[in-house]
Amino acid sequence: MQQQAALAYQQTAKKTASPRELEASLLSKSAAQLQRIRDDWDNKKPELDGALTYNRKLWTVFMTSVTSDENPLPTLIKQNVANLGIFVMNHTMSTLANPEARKLDVLININKELAAGLRTQQNQDEAPKGTHPAL
Repeated sequence: MQQQAALAYQQTAKKTASPRELEASLLSKSAAQLQRIRDDWDNKKPELDGALTYNRKLWTVFMTSVTSDENPLPTLIKQNVANLGIFVMNHTMSTLANPEARKLDVLININKELAAGLRTQQNQDEAPKGTHPAL
């Protein structure tokens, strides 16, 4: 029952959230999963593979989307996101091959920073002209 409610909420959020907010939420979710594992490494290490798989799938979608011809972003931004995605993929594989709690820090930070940047951009896009969004 609770799972159905969560699924219904997620479906509604997907329909009402902007693409940037949805991306920021997914990145934050992945960062939180990785952070929980990092914080309780001895007990949560068995969850590492699933959390890294989720993060890898998320970044695969980002990289595919950002590199598509239909994506309106400037070429430099597209290249930067793609390069960051390649780094995330390589670091993920390294972490899977030789798991260490400290290796999660970089993935957590990248996801948090990108989510924060997406939210900041969203706020700036929604702010009335001549005003500045709250920091």
